[in-house]
Amino acid sequence: MQKLVFAVASLFVVGLVHAEDVVPASPAVVEVAPAAAAAPVPDNQVAYNIGLVNDYRFRGISQSGLDPAVQGGIDYTNNPTGLYAGTWLSSIKWITDSVNSAGLNGKGNVEWDLYAGKRGDLPAGFTYDVGGLYYFYPQNNYDRIGKNADTFELYAQLGYGPAYFKYSHALTTLFGTVDSKNSAYYDLGANFDVGAGVTLGLHVGHQTVENYSFASYDDWKIGVSKTFDALAGITLGAAYVGTNAKDGAYVTPSGKNLGRNGLVVSLAKTF
Repeated sequence: MQKLVFAVASLFVVGLVHAEDVVPASPAVVEVAPAAAAAPVPDNQVAYNIGLVNDYRFRGISQSGLDPAVQGGIDYTNNPTGLYAGTWLSSIKWITDSVNSAGLNGKGNVEWDLYAGKRGDLPAGFTYDVGGLYYFYPQNNYDRIGKNADTFELYAQLGYGPAYFKYSHALTTLFGTVDSKNSAYYDLGANFDVGAGVTLGLHVGHQTVENYSFASYDDWKIGVSKTFDALAGITLGAAYVGTNAKDGAYVTPSGKNLGRNGLVVSLAKTF
């Protein structure tokens, strides 16, 4: 049971950047001058992002063992249809830490996310975003203590102005946890443009783990980010992240509380 407890704990591994966050938003219209027409948005857009974070948090729980992580991805958007697809990668530690704690040789130190979906406008100013996200862990051997860590979720998001509500549903076992299919995550948040290139982000979430109610928990985040045009569009972010995850389910054998409250700092660039 102790192995399972830590397995469940180590799976729910959001920093300021994560695949769920980098699924591209609808492109903004750029004003070139007060009297000039807005620059046309191309039908097809490709964007790249790279970043560094001091602690990769996913749904409030560290996936990098409270250590830094390197991240990056590519996004494609077809603006006329609202269709998009992308991929995102991050260094991780939870698989190797979990398997090693069982006295075995853990493998799988990369998370590789693949996602696609469609977004658009609804009446009365609402927006929608629906799609699927596959969390792929190359060469992972988590099945030595649970199930294969690879996970697939469907998601649906409803937005209004800066606010949104998003629901994610696992069609597979959740990050290697045995018998956890149909686990769900509820995400409520808002991102406010406060001027001078600064964005204030607020978030609360609830993770349910099918058949493991003791591992369900709430998480929250308050953060700010600023893009520096003078520094080639680099974005610096900081967020205070917390959870009410039970210590017994989210502490590693070495004593790390993966769900503890903490400051997450990120440095990223999109081009």
